[in-house]
Amino acid sequence: MDLNFLTQMYMPIIMALCLVVGYILKHWIKDLDNKIIPTALALLGAAAACISARGISLELIVGGMITGLASTGLHQAFKQLIEGGKHE
Repeated sequence: MDLNFLTQMYMPIIMALCLVVGYILKHWIKDLDNKIIPTALALLGAAAACISARGISLELIVGGMITGLASTGLHQAFKQLIEGGKHE
């Protein structure tokens, strides 16, 4: 199964928005469970994609959710690169 079509669904502006909101959720809300952050970013990505395109379609919703979840993965990859395996 070829999943290369997923790379065409990334939206850089929404990725940046989700990275910023994820950072704020992680560092400013101390009692927030970390399991909630990917779900919140997926929902934010879907909403932001529909708002930016001024319409609603399944492709926009899925693309926004993929971008929101990818921002979580990008944050974790960057964190591992910077910290070099250190734990909090």
